[in-house]
Amino acid sequence: MKKRIKLTFPQHLIREPVIFTMAKQFDVMPNIRRARITETVGEMVLELDGADENLEKGISYLREKGVDVELVEGDIVE
Repeated sequence: MKKRIKLTFPQHLIREPVIFTMAKQFDVMPNIRRARITETVGEMVLELDGADENLEKGISYLREKGVDVELVEGDIVE
């Protein structure tokens, strides 16, 4: 299954490998569709591919780390 999500990273997580860790820990394949990173905030749109249970666990992990996660509907490349 695939899910599209928009992530907003707080400043203290910009340099942390949270996407890599989530992908390895929960067997989820991320596809970065869009990203904008500054010194104070990071925004990223991802398409995640994996088993439903793994996707939910991966998204929960991101939220627990402090990443704001929003589900994206429709076309994600503008």
